[in-house]
Amino acid sequence: MSGGMDASALSSLDAKIPLARAFPYGLQHVLAMFVANLAPIAIIAAAAGLTSEQGALLIQNAMLIAGIGTFIQLFPVWRAGSGLPIVMGISFTFVSVACTIAATSGYGALIGAVIAGGVIEGVLGLFARYWRRVITPIVAAVVVTAIGFSLLSVGAASFGGGSGAEDFGSWENLALGTVSLVACLAFQALAKGTTKQLAVLFGLVVGYVVAIPLGKVDFSVFAGAAPVALPTLMPVTPELDLGAIISVTLIFLVSATETIGDVSALTAVAFKRAPSDKELSGAIVADGFTSTLSGCFGCSPVTSFSQNVGLIAMTKVVNRRAIATGAFVLVLAGFVPVVSLAFSSLPEAVLGGCTIMMFGNIILSGFQMIASAGFSQRNITIAALSLAVGIGFTQMSDIFGVFPALVQSVFATNCVAVVFVVAIVLSLVLPKDAKVEGPLVVEDAAEGAHGGAR
Repeated sequence: MSGGMDASALSSLDAKIPLARAFPYGLQHVLAMFVANLAPIAIIAAAAGLTSEQGALLIQNAMLIAGIGTFIQLFPVWRAGSGLPIVMGISFTFVSVACTIAATSGYGALIGAVIAGGVIEGVLGLFARYWRRVITPIVAAVVVTAIGFSLLSVGAASFGGGSGAEDFGSWENLALGTVSLVACLAFQALAKGTTKQLAVLFGLVVGYVVAIPLGKVDFSVFAGAAPVALPTLMPVTPELDLGAIISVTLIFLVSATETIGDVSALTAVAFKRAPSDKELSGAIVADGFTSTLSGCFGCSPVTSFSQNVGLIAMTKVVNRRAIATGAFVLVLAGFVPVVSLAFSSLPEAVLGGCTIMMFGNIILSGFQMIASAGFSQRNITIAALSLAVGIGFTQMSDIFGVFPALVQSVFATNCVAVVFVVAIVLSLVLPKDAKVEGPLVVEDAAEGAHGGAR
């Protein structure tokens, strides 16, 4: 195959290309999302007080689920899957809520909520064309912004060594976090092209190496590790907790909104068109039902990964067979325990040094989405009031004291859920023709496209 035909095949959705040609592009997608796929599990496992061995087991399962989810998106099963080159992974959107539920109600309650919420999102996805316009771009934008803000304390806790750690905030932890962060920034500044996608991975490797002589790496988790092991189904017994289910289901609606944004961005940059209702519905259905499968393997929900959409925008490689080689690598990694053990042995401070930058990027993604939605008076009101109420009220959680216990369990410490509900209500009740003059206000043109962050 000539170079020109090669490039043409890579930019074609269904063209047949040799495996050797396809594999590097699939592997590139795995490297771009590898850390973001595993970090949420590591953070949630730490918040739940799970052991390193338990965390490693969940991380191993997370790689398998990401591979299965990507295959379903690439090659739809019934109405699940978009048929587009979408890469799936464990979602950061749920980290804040998941940490709260796991720490207060137990990991079993979290897994029960993930399984139930995934089914609800999957069913709603079947009817996406009837409701997706209710969640307008400004609603999605402020929710993504709230997610970023809610994650900052999670990143700071990891940076200090992990909540409850005996040496929390020690000089060693702060130094490890700083080294990892500086390594990420340096790599991002000096690397060229798509190599920049590996900045977080580079930071983790540098932090890990520095942590070894400081005695911060626990090598005991590798003792007796088998070279190959089957992922474990139902490693945690699910528990049905109504408050947890409601909380997680609200975030599933947010995740569905982000998926709509990812699919819209992907079809725009890759195919110069808007997504069809079938593609949008299939993507959301795959999000939901794959998340239920993820819960059955003890993991938190999965979703489409925005960084991989960005990678496609840079490379223009949309061939499903090329992306599928990356999905195969993820599935294969799910049977190799040493990969998950190495990640689970990472000191939390190293993880915090790298993820704090990722969480900051989520906030900026939200700002960009607000700008894309437009600074009309209506949008300014929705953004300002929903963020003020959502973030402000949950910082003073006693304000929810007059409400029933179920309402408190869902909203009192969950700023994302509060922001989502307030933004939806305002979007439905505020007049669409509200106008005012001011330096930030522009004409109420058609609202911008969605965009997600993971």
